[in-house]
Amino acid sequence: MAETLAVYDSDRRAPPMVEELIQVIRYRDLIRQLVRRDVLTRYKRSLLGVAWTMLNPLGMMVILAVVFSNLFHTTRAYPVYFLSGFIAWNFLAQTTVSAMTQLTWGGLLLHRIYLPRTTFAIASVGTGLVNLVLSLVPFGLVMAFSGSPLRPAVLVLPVSILLLALFALGLGLLISSLAVYFPDVAEMYQIVLLAWMYLTPIIYPESIVPPAYRWWMLDLNPMYHLLQVFRLPLYEGSWPGVARLALAAAIALVTLAIGWTVFTRRADDFAYRI
Repeated sequence: MAETLAVYDSDRRAPPMVEELIQVIRYRDLIRQLVRRDVLTRYKRSLLGVAWTMLNPLGMMVILAVVFSNLFHTTRAYPVYFLSGFIAWNFLAQTTVSAMTQLTWGGLLLHRIYLPRTTFAIASVGTGLVNLVLSLVPFGLVMAFSGSPLRPAVLVLPVSILLLALFALGLGLLISSLAVYFPDVAEMYQIVLLAWMYLTPIIYPESIVPPAYRWWMLDLNPMYHLLQVFRLPLYEGSWPGVARLALAAAIALVTLAIGWTVFTRRADDFAYRI
C-alpha cells in the first residue's frame, strides 16, 4: 500500500494568536534561558551583584522620602506608601521598554533561525519579575523600620503581581508592534512613561487629586487600578475586594488580548523590518 504523504495546507493553520501560543509553550526552555541570561548578564561585572536590584528602589525611596516627606507629612508611613507604588511602576516601565529593545536587538537572530516573535517580550517580563521579587526584600526592611507589619492580606500579592505581568506583557507587545514600523515610538514612549508616572498617585497621595480631575487621572488610568491591587495589601494591609480585583483582571486581560492579537498578526513581517 502506497504511503500517504502529508500535504501542507496554509488554510488549515490555526489563527496567528493561537499558533504563537503553541510555539511559546514549545520554546519555553529557550525563554527560561533568555531570562537566565538577562539576569546573569546584568550583574556579571557588578561588585554588588543582585544587591543593586534591592538598593535601587531603596535609594530612590530615601531620596524621594527626604524631598517629599515634609510636603506629604500627613501621609502615614510615607516611605512605605511611595515604595509600594514605585516598585510596581518600575516593573511596568522596565519590562515594556525592554520588550521593545529586545525585539530590536534580536533582529539578527530572527533572520537566522525560527523562534516565536513574542519570546523577547515574555523574557523581558520574566526578567522583570525576578527583579520585582528581589526588590521586595528591601521593601520588607522599610516596612519593619516604619512599623508597618505584614498582614494576612499580603497573601493576595501573587495575584497582584500576575495581573501586573499580564498587563505589562500586553502593553509591551503593543508598543513593540508600533516601534517596528515607527522607530520614533521608542523615544516618544519614554516621554509618555514620565507623564504617566506623574499622573498616577505614586509619589503623592490620591486624596490631593482635585475631584474634577479624578475621572481621567484615576478612573480612566489603567495603572491606577493595578497599582491599588498591589499597594493595598502592602500599605494598608487590606484586601483589594472582589470588585477591584475583577476590574484589574479585566484591564490586564483585555490589554494582553489586544497586544497579543496585534503583535501576532504582524509578527511574520517583523524580520523584514528590523
